[in-house]
Amino acid sequence: MIRVLVADDQRVVREGLTLVLGLLADIEVVGAAADGDEAVSLAAELRPDVVLMDLRMPRCDGVQATKRLRESHPQIKVIVLTTFSDDRSVLDALRAGARGYLTKDAGGEQIREALHRVCDNQSVIDPAVQHHLVSAVAAPPPAALTPREAEVLTLIAEGLSNAEIAARLFISEATVKTHINHLLAKTGVRDRAQAVVYAYEQGFLRSRP
Repeated sequence: MIRVLVADDQRVVREGLTLVLGLLADIEVVGAAADGDEAVSLAAELRPDVVLMDLRMPRCDGVQATKRLRESHPQIKVIVLTTFSDDRSVLDALRAGARGYLTKDAGGEQIREALHRVCDNQSVIDPAVQHHLVSAVAAPPPAALTPREAEVLTLIAEGLSNAEIAARLFISEATVKTHINHLLAKTGVRDRAQAVVYAYEQGFLRSRP
C-alpha cells in the first residue's frame, strides 16, 4: 500500500485525484493540501510515501515545497503533477528534489505506475514532457565517464527503466545497475532524477523546438 498526499490549490483537482486514486487497490490517499506550506506541514504530520505536488500554488509553490521536503523529510518522494511542461519548470522541479514529473493529462494507471516506480527509487518523466524537453545529441562524455556510462546516462535522461536500458543495450539489468552506480558516484548526483538535470546541463541533451 502506497500512502499519498495530494497538493493542489484547485479544490476540484484535489477532490478528483482523491477519488481516482481511491479506486486503486494499492493506493491510499492520506490527505490533501491547498498550497505548499500546507503540503509540508501535512507531510510532516502524516508521513506519506509520496506527495503529488502541483507547481503553481499560493504562499509557497511546488518547487519551494519540494525543496523543503527534501531537506526535512528526504524519505518522502515527490512527484510533480502539473499543467506546465516547459523546460524551466521541469528542471526547477528536478533540481528541487522531485523524483517524477507528470502533466495533468496523466490517467489513473499512469499515476499509479509512477507512484510505484518512485517508491522503487526510479525516476519518472511524462513521455509528453520528454518529447518536449530533450533529444539525444552526440556529445563527448565528461572525462570521468566511460562511453558506456555516458550511453546509460543518456537513456536514463530519456526516461527508460533499468529493464528498458538493458534491452536497448543488450546487457543484463545487473550490469545496468553497476553502470548507474558508477556514473552516480562519478558525477556526484544523488539519484536518477538529478542525473536527468546533469545530462541536460552537460550537453548530452538539448531542448526541442
